[in-house]
Amino acid sequence: MFNRNLQETIEELLKEFRVVYLTGPRQSGKTTLVKKLGKQLNMSYVTLDDQAIYQAVNQDPHGFIDSFKGRNIILDEFQYSPQLVPAIKMCSDNLAIEHKGKFLLAGSADIFKSAKTHEALPGHMARLELYPLSRTEINNKQFNLIDYLIIQDFKNTKQISITRENIAQWIIDGGYPEIQYKKSQRTKTIWFKSYLQGRLFKDFETLYNARGDYQTKLRVLISYLSGLCGNLLKYSNVASDIGLDDKTSKTYISLLELMFIVKTMPAFRKNRAKREITHMPKLHFVDTGLTCYLLGLNKCEQLIKSNNYGGLLENFIMMEITKHSQWALNDISVYHFRDKRKNEVDIILEQTNGQTIAIEVKASASVSIRDFKGILKFADFVGSQFSHGIVFYSGKHVLPFNQGKLKLTALPIGLLNEC
Repeated sequence: MFNRNLQETIEELLKEFRVVYLTGPRQSGKTTLVKKLGKQLNMSYVTLDDQAIYQAVNQDPHGFIDSFKGRNIILDEFQYSPQLVPAIKMCSDNLAIEHKGKFLLAGSADIFKSAKTHEALPGHMARLELYPLSRTEINNKQFNLIDYLIIQDFKNTKQISITRENIAQWIIDGGYPEIQYKKSQRTKTIWFKSYLQGRLFKDFETLYNARGDYQTKLRVLISYLSGLCGNLLKYSNVASDIGLDDKTSKTYISLLELMFIVKTMPAFRKNRAKREITHMPKLHFVDTGLTCYLLGLNKCEQLIKSNNYGGLLENFIMMEITKHSQWALNDISVYHFRDKRKNEVDIILEQTNGQTIAIEVKASASVSIRDFKGILKFADFVGSQFSHGIVFYSGKHVLPFNQGKLKLTALPIGLLNEC
């Protein structure tokens, strides 16, 4: 069993909030983690995937919640019973002010981002995301990439030797716990196929009242999107390329994001209000192992030579950042940058104080000042909001590339596995 670095954060939030919602993709380890917490904290565990319980909830949601009076409760597979939200809210409202940690909810679809449940528990609930394993967790270490990048303790980073084949294998394996137990390639392929067929469609039906042959459309869309990994997402292009209308393609992609299959990254703009409505977000997949399966990439040499390697490597770094952000001491928002002259930066981290870190991802084992071109344009764009720039590359040294007062550093990708 892998230790999850998010566990301590969940325990902390259960002491401060009446409701904690743990969401994330299927098979990322949520059930294992909440059961472990349930034993430690003496919480009752119930899964709403049990048909008898599901029927009881449908019949009398308030009565179901009332039956746990005097006990703190874990409700797993919560996405199946959003009708419980009003009953949970009523129960939470009636608790003594000092009563915290009443509910630990876990679900594989982020229903609190949907219209039906949005803002349903204001002030009562803390929300966390548990993603597939980070390289840190696979190696049972506590290193946090976000805090490391913000502190800028680069001088103490040792020389790290890593091969492109090692990095390619990380991308192919992804982070799902089941895949990490030295499965054969055939077993991995069967697992990913089962993951899509056995769970994806079930959750999709729960969230969306699909009509007609939606499964074929969904299969085609997911395969198509895997080829866009790490690229800008233009919904009209998606619709025309695979024969879906704009509204359907956008709806399906939004649902895939709620289900933690894909993740869109908004563009950075100085005007905060305009960032989330950009028409050109970047598309990533939550797990690169699943993406490689969809692309038919299962060997390191094949992946390295693939046209998709650069996008998948960027996707891998972006998701490591996303995973680490959940237990980081520092809060950040993640964007990408592209100006009207097509100057780009792969990843922008914005801190709560407005300071930004610009990150480029390079597959090569060498790096030069030319690799910081987009970062320098971004620094000029944001002015005093620029903190420093990073280029992740496949080499082994930490290298300074400062330009005047601008702090620029090349960091080895291998540090994600070693620190």
